[in-house]
Amino acid sequence: MTWAICFRASRALAALAAGLAAVGVVAFDNSRYDNVAIYWGQNSYGATHSDVANFQKTLSFYCQDDAIDVIPIAFINKFFGTGNAPVLDLANTCNSTGSPFFQGTGLLDCSFLASDIQTCQSKGKILTLSLGGGGASVGFQSDSQAETFADTIWNDFLGGSSSTRPFGNAVLDGVDLDIEGGSSSGYAAFVTRLRSHFNGASKKYYITGAPQCVYPDAYLGSALNSVAFDAVYVQFYNNPCGLQVFDKASGFNFGIWDIWARTVSPNPNVKIYIGAPASTTAAGSGYQDPATLANILKTTRNRFPSFGGVMMWDASQAYVNNRYDLAAKNALVAAGGTGFTFPACSAEAYVKGNNYPGSSQVSYNGYHCSLQSKWYASSTPSGDPNGDWAPISACAGDAPSGPSGPTTTSSGAGSVPTSGSCGSVAAWNSASVYTGGQQVAYNGHLWTAKWWTQGDTPGGSAGVWTDNGACASKREAVAPAAATAAGERALQPSRFFRF
Repeated sequence: MTWAICFRASRALAALAAGLAAVGVVAFDNSRYDNVAIYWGQNSYGATHSDVANFQKTLSFYCQDDAIDVIPIAFINKFFGTGNAPVLDLANTCNSTGSPFFQGTGLLDCSFLASDIQTCQSKGKILTLSLGGGGASVGFQSDSQAETFADTIWNDFLGGSSSTRPFGNAVLDGVDLDIEGGSSSGYAAFVTRLRSHFNGASKKYYITGAPQCVYPDAYLGSALNSVAFDAVYVQFYNNPCGLQVFDKASGFNFGIWDIWARTVSPNPNVKIYIGAPASTTAAGSGYQDPATLANILKTTRNRFPSFGGVMMWDASQAYVNNRYDLAAKNALVAAGGTGFTFPACSAEAYVKGNNYPGSSQVSYNGYHCSLQSKWYASSTPSGDPNGDWAPISACAGDAPSGPSGPTTTSSGAGSVPTSGSCGSVAAWNSASVYTGGQQVAYNGHLWTAKWWTQGDTPGGSAGVWTDNGACASKREAVAPAAATAAGERALQPSRFFRF
């Protein structure tokens, strides 16, 4: 059978899948609030365990029920390998030691997975190709190079045609960008070129991204602001803004991403997913037990209209961890898959010129109006991730009136006195870890950390600390929270290749 005939056969299978959808299989709906996306391909469980029986299974194994809606296949870990072809590695399923390469390239022939992919698609799931991952060799030198690479991805994995299709006649449903290194240039051009191929195609294709929760993302930030993404899987793990600080205003920052989704993103309907590790061994930090994650998902779903569901790393970990994916899916379904009602703006309206102590809550600026001060604040609330205020919920309606004139709430137990010493604010310690917003006393002055720091002297050349003035100056501040663990640095690589 010639390649052309094989490819026509794949079109027939796609038509069959569409027919199945018409008679009862529910097609993927990106507008819902209860979607579960879970990465497959890197055998994360196998990287930290030796019981082979629980290693990553083939794709169709994870498509036997309705728990999972999206499967990004990970990863293309090198954009330009031998023969200038992309490099694909799927750990224990398809790798360089057990599968053949297309002649003259470093691109693996994993065509035995075609039937698995089509089986999952016939059950209403979408499967995308994820590019990047931690430690990947990715990036572009120019927009034209990015556009050429987009053509390659279209022809090798999506709706185009070529003689080097790693998944044979299976046609994936889109592309995911999990860029954690290299240059940030070219990705907008890459997405734009892909979308030019999508226009007029016989099926729907999706573009997703997986930035770190630290905003803006160092590698995808520019592209996210320039071109339309359908969904963004924010990695709330291995970062100081992860799920481990969900209940801290100066930590978990889904609200910042919600503001981005509805006021900055070229696609105002983009969905934001909470990215979570699927077990304690799937990431360095951020894992939550099923009940805690269920509460986080329900709370966030009810607070922010851009919420789309949960992303997990990865399938092998979730299944061994008592079907962690299914527990999350059940929690999301119970919270409601459609419809959003804005919470009422119950906090007092922000009043310019007032001074607010830490943990104050105000309503401000329409939808994004319930905010919580991270520490002493007098500035106007904004979407600045480094500002004094953190958005904790969207809301609607008239907020209760706040005090009409400038006020300063009297200091509490954690405040710095207006004269004398820095009171209960601890002295700076070179061995301690401090995160943005934490305060110390040093050389008779009050200092506030701008971001994560350890060993950087206040007033030193690193520029990490803001001098808030002498301890005797009139100033109120909240005592610092306990320092986070030293391992919670921003922008740690979150997904590594498992060979």
